[in-house]
Amino acid sequence: MSHGVKPTRREALEYYRRVKSAWNLKVNYFEKVEKIARVESIFEVITEKSFYRCRSIVLAIGYYDNPNLMNIPGETLPKVFHYYKELHPFNDQKVAIVGGGNSAVDIALETFRHGADVTMIVRKSRIDKSVKYWVKPDIENRIKEGSIKAFFNSMLSEIKENEIVIEQNGKKITLENDLVFAMTGYKPDFEFLLKAGIELKGKRLKVPSINPITHETNIPGLFLAGVVCGGMDTGKWFIENSIDHARRILETIVKKKKMKK
Repeated sequence: MSHGVKPTRREALEYYRRVKSAWNLKVNYFEKVEKIARVESIFEVITEKSFYRCRSIVLAIGYYDNPNLMNIPGETLPKVFHYYKELHPFNDQKVAIVGGGNSAVDIALETFRHGADVTMIVRKSRIDKSVKYWVKPDIENRIKEGSIKAFFNSMLSEIKENEIVIEQNGKKITLENDLVFAMTGYKPDFEFLLKAGIELKGKRLKVPSINPITHETNIPGLFLAGVVCGGMDTGKWFIENSIDHARRILETIVKKKKMKK
């Protein structure tokens, strides 16, 4: 195990695998759900491989499948990434990171500590307030000492093969660049939620309609868990503070089952 504040990705995945084995959970891998429909008191679930019927459904779809695009020239170049997994290929590379939230900060610190020349491009005047409290002082100190360069009140306007163009206070700044991490946030699959009949509240935040105690949506028997519960407020829920969602949902399902007997 690591000696850091949190387990590594590999350690977390190993933990999840052991939970699956210990509880003998049935998991169907690589099977995309295409449609959910409620027929009287039964749900019909259609996937790309099969068809299922059930009385309760829990959606824990997160939001990482749908990155927010910058819509700027060069965004589709192979050197642009919206996701990050491996450290070592970025050693001794000029890395630009767009964003000032948790993902951007994590990547900035990790790539810096593995030998990258890191530049952050942040639209706001400072690192986001939502950045994890145990990480925020670290990134702020690295920026203050100059180990990590940061352009605040800035935006990335163009990506080229070997350069990037930054706009700051009406000026354009061109920097040499090898790789770009566009940590501009992600969004839940709202279209999927709407097709399932889930109501979304607020034009901007699009918060799914759920009971805050049971996590049941406006569709009886259909529940939401995890960060998807916050809609576009993707910083509201994360692993540490949504850990009880599963307990609440299962307690509700069991209670309903007993009432029907």
